[in-house]
Amino acid sequence: MLRPTDIEQLKGNHSRYAVVIGVAKRAREIAVDAENNGDILIEKPVSLAIADFKRGDYVLSEEKDAE
Repeated sequence: MLRPTDIEQLKGNHSRYAVVIGVAKRAREIAVDAENNGDILIEKPVSLAIADFKRGDYVLSEEKDAE
C-alpha cells in the first residue's frame, strides 16, 4: 500500500501530484513488462515502482511547457 510517508520521502521539491503520477506511470511499465514477459509478480507494481524511485533508478522530471 502507498503510505503517505512514501510520498513525502519521494516528494523533494515536486508536488504530491507529480510524485503520484510518476509512481503510477512506472508501476504501469512494470506491470506491462511483466505481462509481456510472462513473469509473475510477487510484490505489487506500485511497491516496486516506489522502490525504484527510492533507490534512485528513476527520478521525477517535469516537462517544460511547449509554448
